[in-house]
Parts: sequence; structure tokens; C-alpha cells
Amino acid sequence: MTGADLPLWAAILIVTLAILGAGLSLLGAVGLTTFKTFYERVHAPTLGATLGMVLVLIASTVFFTIIDGRFMPREILIGLFLTVTTPVTLTLLARAAIFRDRTEGKKKVPATKEKSAQS
Repeated sequence: MTGADLPLWAAILIVTLAILGAGLSLLGAVGLTTFKTFYERVHAPTLGATLGMVLVLIASTVFFTIIDGRFMPREILIGLFLTVTTPVTLTLLARAAIFRDRTEGKKKVPATKEKSAQS
């Protein structure tokens, strides 16, 4: 079976998922450029890229499963690794930014647990 032999229902499903995924990723990229602070900027692409990536990988899984006639778990593994590493990267970047802001003495820095518990 070739791409030309793809059933109409599958082609519509694949294109819809791919366009929605690309749109959500684009929305995350726009959020990256429009928000003001680092803490706001890091949140939008993380959410947009994760959901957009999931939709694109589902579209890819459906396409290759129909074309090859067997289930293709490769995309699921890619999605699993990206879904696990994205929040870890977000946490590390946010902690590094908080540490930098505190050492530089900036005023708008999130409070530590000890300071918020004493308030």
C-alpha cells in the first residue's frame, strides 16, 4: 500500500491531527514571544509543544500503521520520552532562573517554602 492508497477516512483523520498538533505547537511558540517574564515564557511552549507533539505523533502512528499494515510503536516511545523529559527540563530551567534571580537580588522572585510558611 502506498500513500496514494490511503483510505479517505484515514487521510482526513491524519491531516486533522497533524494540523491541530502543528497549530498547538505554533500557539506555544507565539506564547514564548509574547509573554514578558521568563517564568511566563517557559510555561506556554511547554504545554503547547507537549500536546502538539502528542497529536502529531498520533497522526504519524495512524499513518504508518495503515501503510505498513501492522502496529508501529516507535512513535509511542518517542512521545513517552518527550513527555517525560519536557517537564524535567522546565523544572531545571525554572530552578536555575530562580537561583539566578535570588543571587542577583531581584525583587520579583517567588518565595521559598520557609518564607511562605512563616507568612
